[in-house]
Amino acid sequence: MIEVYPDKETLSQAAARLFGRIAHDAVQAHGRFSIVLSGGGTPRRLYQILSQTPGLPWEQTHVFWGDERLVPPNDPGSNYGQAKTVLLDYVPIPPENVHRMKGELDPDTAVADYTAQLRQFTPGQLWPRFDLVLLGMGSDGHTASLFPGPVSEAERAQPVIAVTAHYDGRPAQRLTLTPLVINDAAHILFLVTGADKADVLTAVLQGPPQPEKYPAQRIQPRHGSLTWFVDSAAAAKLNN
Repeated sequence: MIEVYPDKETLSQAAARLFGRIAHDAVQAHGRFSIVLSGGGTPRRLYQILSQTPGLPWEQTHVFWGDERLVPPNDPGSNYGQAKTVLLDYVPIPPENVHRMKGELDPDTAVADYTAQLRQFTPGQLWPRFDLVLLGMGSDGHTASLFPGPVSEAERAQPVIAVTAHYDGRPAQRLTLTPLVINDAAHILFLVTGADKADVLTAVLQGPPQPEKYPAQRIQPRHGSLTWFVDSAAAAKLNN
């Protein structure tokens, strides 16, 4: 499903409402709500809105991340750090419910640590079936830290991998969930804004399958829902 909003503000307000519905439904169904947060600039306004929204079940919420730079948690580039300063510091979520990727560790250790965290959250399974995964998309079609290029054997076989990303002209080591985990989610929500995303959004949603060129096309939920919230600038080149 694709929903187009006039601007980032109305998109973020709608995303907050959807977040609330899914959260309450999950707590009612199985006693807790598991959410995978996205980094980048697009979800920042959503996080601000959520931090001020009354009645959300934060005590029953478990927060994970879709990807993370291999930097300390207080680094300006940390996805965890962004979520902490904009959202988590303002809501009554138990500290033990915050499951961050430990970007201060070396890549192999960080992968092993997060793989273990996923397994511990759902004993008897390799990873959880998350209630909601939030994703963004770069102007190159990447999502989480799944970047254009051949799909590695590790990405096909492992829930968490380390990658070296070349984006915005800066090589950086990152950790990411793989489509194995993301595609198991009950709900996946892409948030895409800005005119610089118009060409790639059209290619991803209405072009032929090219998952190596456009990693966002690798996101195809097995049993859950896939929703795109896009603003009118990003949607400008979509065919109605």
